[in-house]
Amino acid sequence: MSRKSITETVKNGKILVSDGAWGTFLQKKGLAPGECPELWCAERPDDVYAVAKDYVDAGADMIESDSFGGTRFKLEHYGLAARTAELNEQAARISRRAAGDRVWVIASVGPTGKLLVMEDVTEQELSDAFAEQAVALEKGGADAVCIETMSAIDEAVLAIRAAKENTRLEVICTFSFELTQSGEFRTMMGVSPAAAATACVDAGADIIGTNCGNGIERMLTIVREMRAACPATPILVHANAGLPKNVNGADVFPETPEDMARQVPALIAAGANIIGGCCGTTPAHISAIAKAARAG
Repeated sequence: MSRKSITETVKNGKILVSDGAWGTFLQKKGLAPGECPELWCAERPDDVYAVAKDYVDAGADMIESDSFGGTRFKLEHYGLAARTAELNEQAARISRRAAGDRVWVIASVGPTGKLLVMEDVTEQELSDAFAEQAVALEKGGADAVCIETMSAIDEAVLAIRAAKENTRLEVICTFSFELTQSGEFRTMMGVSPAAAATACVDAGADIIGTNCGNGIERMLTIVREMRAACPATPILVHANAGLPKNVNGADVFPETPEDMARQVPALIAAGANIIGGCCGTTPAHISAIAKAARAG
């Protein structure tokens, strides 16, 4: 596969496969509670590389980077704000090395933890923080940014515009939704899938979607709502391996690779163009998803 744009490839009819969970694998390699994952890009790059390479070997067409909490707002909690550009560039560089020339790097950008509605940050401060991160990720070799796990439209829009105005990267933006008591899907800020999709496209996102919070079965409804709102925009889904169950005090995600793979055709029929995993998913899940996605 040549690295044309992700958007162009999808619009030519190809279903693409993304990677799976990162945090749980870093934890298995020794990441301690309260430790900064992004610092591993500088201090334990081989362990970060191993996560990325496992997903490439599993058949992913694109992989993320160890940069989810890479804005200066998140890094300042660890006294690392001054190293924001360095750590993000290194995160992208590690994933680029694992991806080679065949696989895209969709560098992870997560929420800042700041809320404009609470007036604890300004729009300019948020925009500057996202721009700083995106520029560093591009310098490290990313092909796209994956702005993910968003819940507020205003923050997502600022992140999208910051990446668009300061880099040449493709921009993906995904929101996380919960099923309400009334049977509707909403983010913690009350945003619907249709509203999120429309706002992202209006802000300039190349790809929209949803991640975390739900297994594939629940993602079907979310994808249908997004597809109805934005008929022509590629949709990415990073689903959990089912809904977690508490077993002996620990969250366990019940869906096997085969369980997730069986649901892939329905997800494609709902309108998904790019399918990967979030919490609880492993390289084995991605391998099974890849086989199912390419079977058609």
